[in-house]
Amino acid sequence: MTRILHRIPARPASDGAGVKIKRVVPMGDYSVMDPFLMLDEIRSESGSDYVAGFPAHPHRGFETVTYMRRGQLEHQDHMGNKGVIRDGGAQWMTAGSGVIHSEMPLQKDGAFHGFQLWLNLPADEKMRPAEYHNLEPQDIPLVEHGNHRIHVLGGVFQVGADKVTGPIRDRTTEPQLWDLELNDHRPLTLQLDPALTTLIFLYEGSLKLAEEELQGVQMVRLQHDGSFTLEAINEARILLLAGRPLREPVFQYGPFVMNTREQIEEAIQDYQQGRLTAST
Repeated sequence: MTRILHRIPARPASDGAGVKIKRVVPMGDYSVMDPFLMLDEIRSESGSDYVAGFPAHPHRGFETVTYMRRGQLEHQDHMGNKGVIRDGGAQWMTAGSGVIHSEMPLQKDGAFHGFQLWLNLPADEKMRPAEYHNLEPQDIPLVEHGNHRIHVLGGVFQVGADKVTGPIRDRTTEPQLWDLELNDHRPLTLQLDPALTTLIFLYEGSLKLAEEELQGVQMVRLQHDGSFTLEAINEARILLLAGRPLREPVFQYGPFVMNTREQIEEAIQDYQQGRLTAST
């Protein structure tokens, strides 16, 4: 049986140097999305909404996945990494003990549509060395199932006997990250470990799920028994996020996500005194 446990609305917000976004974050209860912390959607045809980008800023204690459906975004960090996230490509970055990076659009106008996901790290991995992986569009498998198209960024996508593994894997949280384009009303039944937190973010179109109709930009958390069915009312665009919950305390302050207030204070001091990235 499939049922919707929680609904988390996407709220207008701004970040970086004033970039307009829609943000999905559990208000005061991180367990609702555990192990995920936050999802931002950037979508505009107007350069004034995004051109200022995200100048250099720090992170500690979690991972980010940045995925561009349209547009180009350039990453640079303190480790000397530099890469461009192109249409259909992604970036997977482990902040770990500390990273300072920037993400700047390589365009001043035109369609720009992407997502950034914050994925928590377990307590014993929060101070691991920072890592950066640039994923070109061809690195991300595309599954065609009838008229439906599924981009498998992370984990193992399974429908029927077919299994496809994405490039983001080998993580304690077992992240499953799929971008699904449902192009007609034919149902799509997915298989997934029911012990994983399962989140569906509808960012375009309308959807039948658990005997309910979903419209508008929103995220829901599902309970299921190992499989569930998605059915677009006409067409639908969906991000599916699933991961193994950590069930650990979460203390967040701006760009730092740790387990205690003392660790947050240490992160702030390390950044202010130039020690945040001392080990990388």
